[in-house]
Amino acid sequence: MKIRLLALFLTGLQLSAFAQSSYAPLNEDYYHSIDRYEVKAGKVLPNIFTAVKPYKRSDIVAFIDTLHAQGQFVSKADAFNYEYLQNDSWEFSRAESSNSRKPILKGLYKKKSDLFYVDEEAFDLHVNPVAYLGAGSDSRRDERLFINTRGAEIRGMVDKKVGFYAYLTDNQMVLPSYVWDQMSQNPVIPHEGFWKDYKNGKGVDFLQARGYITFEATKHINIQFGHDRIFIGNGYRSLIFSDFSPPTWFLKGTVKVWKLNYMFLLNQMTADVNGSLGGLTAATGGYPNKFNAMHHLSLNIGKKLNIGVFESVMFSVDDSVGTDNFRLDYLNPIIFYRAIEQQNGSSDNVLLGFDFKWNAVRKLSFYGQFVLDEFVLDHIKSGDGWWANKFAIQGGAKYIDAFGVPNLDLQGEVNIVRPYTYSHNTTYGNYTSYRQPIAHPLGANFNEVVGILRYQPLRRLNLVGKLIVAKIGRDTTGVNWGSNLLKNNSTRQQEYGNKIGQGIANDLVYGTFTATWMLRHNIFIDASVVVRRSKSDVAFYNNNTNVTSLALRWNIPKRLYEF
Repeated sequence: MKIRLLALFLTGLQLSAFAQSSYAPLNEDYYHSIDRYEVKAGKVLPNIFTAVKPYKRSDIVAFIDTLHAQGQFVSKADAFNYEYLQNDSWEFSRAESSNSRKPILKGLYKKKSDLFYVDEEAFDLHVNPVAYLGAGSDSRRDERLFINTRGAEIRGMVDKKVGFYAYLTDNQMVLPSYVWDQMSQNPVIPHEGFWKDYKNGKGVDFLQARGYITFEATKHINIQFGHDRIFIGNGYRSLIFSDFSPPTWFLKGTVKVWKLNYMFLLNQMTADVNGSLGGLTAATGGYPNKFNAMHHLSLNIGKKLNIGVFESVMFSVDDSVGTDNFRLDYLNPIIFYRAIEQQNGSSDNVLLGFDFKWNAVRKLSFYGQFVLDEFVLDHIKSGDGWWANKFAIQGGAKYIDAFGVPNLDLQGEVNIVRPYTYSHNTTYGNYTSYRQPIAHPLGANFNEVVGILRYQPLRRLNLVGKLIVAKIGRDTTGVNWGSNLLKNNSTRQQEYGNKIGQGIANDLVYGTFTATWMLRHNIFIDASVVVRRSKSDVAFYNNNTNVTSLALRWNIPKRLYEF
């Protein structure tokens, strides 16, 4: 409640005449179709700082127009993508191609991207249906897999000062067996919050609601408040902040000026739940809350390099220490959290680190992240495997139009996370929300290699293949080897001699191939195959799964469970 009241107060402080824009919802395929052209150009552009997603629609249009003027949209598929992105944010591009040739009932789909719209000086409105209908089979489940999502999406502006976005869907699903297995140990749906049983316990039923308001405080300062997700990084995974966990209440301030992009983010998260129907606390009448505050500063250096630094702190008013005051210290947008934490004598969990992107040459980009949870240099030098030397490393590369083949894009990525990273000695300090990791879906104590191939041989056809190979050290009941972030790290198995992959060895190979055809603007047909091989001496982690599915999507991204 405090974060909502604070945000409403700040929103009322100042509204200006600067043009407003909503953000394009997070969608892996959509954002790759934007980012690939900067890599293709071989230099960083000031329109968008790609390490922080989502992007404003107005910035996307300025970004692709700049790249189009530089001649980056060359092939037929490139030209199609440029037109698609222009049409998707036509209120800023004003592209003539956004007009439909045959509107429905004269008043619907007059624009290719919108079921209904209002385009007035004082009011901009876009209304669209949302649907996801799919079915499939799983070699380890007798029940047929399916997904049934219906809802609506609305965005717009008032007086070109205040932007708004709303998204609401009702969902019923029968999930793949490996997701169902995970839910048997941790009864939450990946990416989602509250849920209930469906089809006599064989499926799940849940609502998803996201939305926000946003305005430009000045030409270079944007304020956003709402309930949604963000993603920090240029990779397939994020070790800093990802969109894996459910949407959260947030207040975000962004300053984009000169070669700098600075973000202050405050999130209200769910500390814990007890299954889908329980977990209410007597003190609050609801699930206990915790908060995350983050600073991320990104700087363009020269024409090819972007470097970002961040600090993040997890804190709560409900922890076992018994404090009952919201920590106003962390609301200061220009501080060092570690210093404030020590000054308060608190046990809050602080992470530090950096990320980078180097567009080395045309069509080739390197990126990475480093996250430091805690360490002592003497223990690093001695190599004694001290449990509190906790950190995570990511390194990756993108190769656009690989080997001279237009629209063939390759990506490789390595992620390494030490045992006990992101964990804490209270539920209120670990880096989870609604019992799900905020960063990488595997939690900690693993090595991972990811390979991705994307190919657009025809304008409306996209082929995506992924191969993920991971070695994970799993925990068991009553034993904490540093993989499960929900476990109190004071129950660690050993003080020294800790190494990545310790505990119950689990070798995971995950492969998937998806062919997607765009029928009309934002209407897609997906045919996909998933092959998952999990090997371990423990029966629970020793299984093989094959999944095939066919789905129709309308104004919604693919629902992915890639772990």
